[in-house]
Amino acid sequence: MINKLNNILKSIYNYSGYLAAAFLVFVALFVLTGIISRIFGFYIRGLAEYSGYCMAASSFFALAYTFYDKAHIRITLFLEKLENKKRRITEFWCLSIASFFSGFMAFYFIKMTIISIKFEERSEGADEIFIWIPQTFVAIGSLIFFICVFHHLIFSIIGKKMN
Repeated sequence: MINKLNNILKSIYNYSGYLAAAFLVFVALFVLTGIISRIFGFYIRGLAEYSGYCMAASSFFALAYTFYDKAHIRITLFLEKLENKKRRITEFWCLSIASFFSGFMAFYFIKMTIISIKFEERSEGADEIFIWIPQTFVAIGSLIFFICVFHHLIFSIIGKKMN
């Protein structure tokens, strides 16, 4: 049961990484389109805003993927020097704090998105799109990151290695 859940979560983190890469491609496309449009003397409204939205979405979708893949800057140099019991306690403490703050962040990003939907808030840029559209991607990315950190915390508590 726990291995099946672990595999499902691992695939979610991988898809999150793919989405992050896709949004980076969109950033490149929007920037290139902006450059090319200026060369040919016309302007497409909102390209700078769209590339910013895609960069935010890419950053938040990449959080879970990189955390699970141990690509975040961590305290492993410090943890490797500790004895087994002290290492487990320190790792538990760090993952608890990270779970709390990532959960706090996910909660408020979701709350912010719901408020933007409720008040039909629009961006202040030239595009004037509903701001909840890019906020949704950030909220989903932060929620997946919280799940990933909490997943690590649970596996740390039960003493099971992440595979």
